[in-house]
Amino acid sequence: MRKMHAATDLYDDVMDVELRQLRCLVAIVDEGTFTDAALALGVSQAAVSRTLASLERALGARLLTRTSRSVAPTGTGLRVVAHARRVLAEVDDLVREVTSGRAHLRIGYAWAALGRHTLPFQRRWSAGHPETELHLVRTNSPTAGLAEGACDLAVVRRAPDDRRFESVIVGLERRLCAMAADDPLARRRSVRLADLTGRTLLVDRRTGTTTADLWPPEARPAVEETQDVDDWLTVIATGRCVGTTAESTANQYPRPGVVYRPVRDAEPIAVWLAWWRSDPHPAARAVMELLTSLYGSA
Repeated sequence: MRKMHAATDLYDDVMDVELRQLRCLVAIVDEGTFTDAALALGVSQAAVSRTLASLERALGARLLTRTSRSVAPTGTGLRVVAHARRVLAEVDDLVREVTSGRAHLRIGYAWAALGRHTLPFQRRWSAGHPETELHLVRTNSPTAGLAEGACDLAVVRRAPDDRRFESVIVGLERRLCAMAADDPLARRRSVRLADLTGRTLLVDRRTGTTTADLWPPEARPAVEETQDVDDWLTVIATGRCVGTTAESTANQYPRPGVVYRPVRDAEPIAVWLAWWRSDPHPAARAVMELLTSLYGSA
């Protein structure tokens, strides 16, 4: 119990670390002396010494070794300085984004972004909205990173069932079958769902668009699971499994040894754009309109 209290006290001390302390540490290392660090920060040398001492107390570690002529970080100090630089850079980016008026837009996706529409979308967005910097973020989760805070909008191919999110269909994509290039079915121009009965289907239950429910109960294929598109393609290339997927996967991930064929009796796959219902990104409507236009022109 005593050890638990000690660990809790140490954690509370670390949580008291302030940005000014990190800036002070980095300034000392960069400038080489306490005097020069004080000049760079616009404070007294005594203030620099006090700030460093308070940081070392909070962390419970010696961060710098000091001689009459120089200052050098300890081994622990080197690690802390590296972390401090990252933290300060992220804070500076945050302040710059908020105060500059330039917005950032992160669009998450799980497997294949927008397929053949990905590049046209990026280019048209850049041309039409230069004030809003676009980033596509791959996150293999059911909400493509939306629930995790990794993105502002998400492109998903299953309707979100979380009431926290608003969503709209922006397009439809054909369902394709992925198979090894030497698979007998690869000689056909298209396949039917019945052709896959008796095969082993590789699926991603978290983010994929395929389940055995596509087939009638008496004709369902065996199922194996994966959680990543690269693993999915690697296994399919061996011929051990087949997969069905949205056509965007074929556009985004051509792979030697794997061919894609349309599944002509399967329903198309809806492409959804999702966002936080309570906090929609200002660009949500513009993204929705551009994506709807791109898919509609296919």
